[in-house]
Amino acid sequence: MDFIDHHFAAFSEAFNILELIGLVFLIAIVSETVWDFFSGARRKLGESFANYAIALGNILLERTVYGLVFVIMLVTISYLLPYHLPVTWWTWMLAVLVADFTHYWMHRWEHEVRFLWAYHSVHHSSPEYNLTTALRLGWVEGFIEWVFFVPMILIGFDVVQAIIAISIVVAYQTWIHTEKVGKLGWADRVFNTPSVHRVHHGSNSRYLDKNYGGILIIWDRLFGTYQAEDEKVTYGITNPLETSNPLIINFHEFWAIGRDVKNADTWRDAFGYVFRGPGWSPARKEQNK
Repeated sequence: MDFIDHHFAAFSEAFNILELIGLVFLIAIVSETVWDFFSGARRKLGESFANYAIALGNILLERTVYGLVFVIMLVTISYLLPYHLPVTWWTWMLAVLVADFTHYWMHRWEHEVRFLWAYHSVHHSSPEYNLTTALRLGWVEGFIEWVFFVPMILIGFDVVQAIIAISIVVAYQTWIHTEKVGKLGWADRVFNTPSVHRVHHGSNSRYLDKNYGGILIIWDRLFGTYQAEDEKVTYGITNPLETSNPLIINFHEFWAIGRDVKNADTWRDAFGYVFRGPGWSPARKEQNK
């Protein structure tokens, strides 16, 4: 019980800090919305309000069901391990680096596996790109994404350290959802910057499935998924939703998967509709043979 009590006390302190950081970001996001509206840069606020509504849903879920799943599962796994890395300055730096590397592969798989894309597509579905887009995260993802960070716990990282490192990687990406910052020279080749992330949100054919990095973009350069911003970005997904309804935004792809599985001719095709890439179909499979 001492192990559990210690970690939940540490979680309480850590999340008080994260809550303060989140409040600062929220003030910045709301300020941008107000500024854009009164300056004429954003006259239609339907997408922005949808993003705020989705964020509210996530706040409620993270503080109840999903937050408990994320924390309890990682704490339980850590409790069962016979070894743990020390919490020092160098393991803090290493934890952020490992979390960033983990985020790259998690993010990449969320684009390459349709079931994972079903919740991640929420973030990509907006035809607009501003700070509120950072709030547009699928209601389902918190229930699944903890699995990707289990290896960090198995390596021996302290649970609180691992979750804070993950939170740092996620929080960093808030400011890059903007068109107000142009290219940043050498930084665009090392870090995830507004220019780099605009590419990631593009539905242009040359921009699809590029720039998965969280803080560092060197992972994309190492694994062949880097693309510089070299043409005007068209935001959104390849099949636009044309709705600002948060329920449709969150569950449209799950509904589409269910429909495809129901109409599949074989169990193999049904499996493909769930676990192959977005856009896969038996017809395309045959064409590629």
